[in-house]
Amino acid sequence: MNYKSANHCVYNVSYHITWIPKYRRKILFDVVEDRLKQLLETKCALLGISIGAIECMSDHIHLFIRSNPKLSISFIVGQLKGYSSFMLRKEFSHLQNYKSLWTNSYFVETIGHISENVIKNYIANQKTCIK
Repeated sequence: MNYKSANHCVYNVSYHITWIPKYRRKILFDVVEDRLKQLLETKCALLGISIGAIECMSDHIHLFIRSNPKLSISFIVGQLKGYSSFMLRKEFSHLQNYKSLWTNSYFVETIGHISENVIKNYIANQKTCIK
């Protein structure tokens, strides 16, 4: 098990999160994809969140993360989307025209220890499952 502990708390809080660019634009590839992954890793480290798996398709992203139970999922997603949108639009001239990079919505599901490997494999095999 991957249990962690804090004051008066032992936990294993894991999420599978997916979100898309505004208008489902196909912008997450090559250097943008690589930079997005770096930015998310940086922000997660600052928040004390560990990334178990991450994969980008051209029009959406999948994350498997482990978090402290004190952080709400809406806070986590807001931080990741806000930071990555700001930095990507700042660094890539072709993205500067977008008022916002991401839609307001996202998908999230909690993951128990039994299905953790299933989710990690699903995320890792995203690019091989393209139809």
